[in-house]
Amino acid sequence: MSKPADPIAELPQGHTAYDRLLNDIRQGKITPGTRLREVELAARLGLSRTPIREAIRRLEADGLVEHLPRQGASLRRLTYAEVMELYDMRAVLEGTAARLAARAASDLELRELAEINAEMIQSDAPAETARLNRQFHAALINAAKNRYLKRAIGSMARTLLILGPSTLHDPARSAAAAQEHAALLQALELRDGALAETRMRDHIEAAHRIRLRQLRDAGLMGADEQSERDTGPL
Repeated sequence: MSKPADPIAELPQGHTAYDRLLNDIRQGKITPGTRLREVELAARLGLSRTPIREAIRRLEADGLVEHLPRQGASLRRLTYAEVMELYDMRAVLEGTAARLAARAASDLELRELAEINAEMIQSDAPAETARLNRQFHAALINAAKNRYLKRAIGSMARTLLILGPSTLHDPARSAAAAQEHAALLQALELRDGALAETRMRDHIEAAHRIRLRQLRDAGLMGADEQSERDTGPL
């Protein structure tokens, strides 16, 4: 069985300007606050300004880009509150996907999930580990067999790209994530929807804690946001 396509994966040169800009955001080549200058982007991607302009418009419609006075288009900065809300919603949506997959996934789909996680455990390259993690989540969402849920998760995932490279570039997080996947797989194999949802929520919340720590260490939270984090529930 072929592996599921990552809906926002790394892309070769032949893909659209929009896809390639999304990929640059994912990899941290375009960081929050970076101005998106059409001439520079067109030169770097080897495209005319027209597809670049359209790509920027699409990114703005997605909520990833904003227009600032006297500056033009730039990649948005997410506030602390937005990061909290996004991860809360991710826990809800992917938790629901896990619950549905416990009921709807075929045995073949469960074996595929196990194979992906086994590859992830063996991987020692951060970029490959992150790719396999995305593939695992994409396979689970497909196994839930709900097109509207899949669409909602895809929209949320695009916004999360603003945060840059995966938390799995942290080796300790990578090992823990694979263990969390294994616990989730146990619940799926038992066809226990409630347990699968709980374990997926725990998995997302663990990633959330690492993400907040990364943002703090990188100085990407303002003083007010840092204070809010220190007094918040985490």
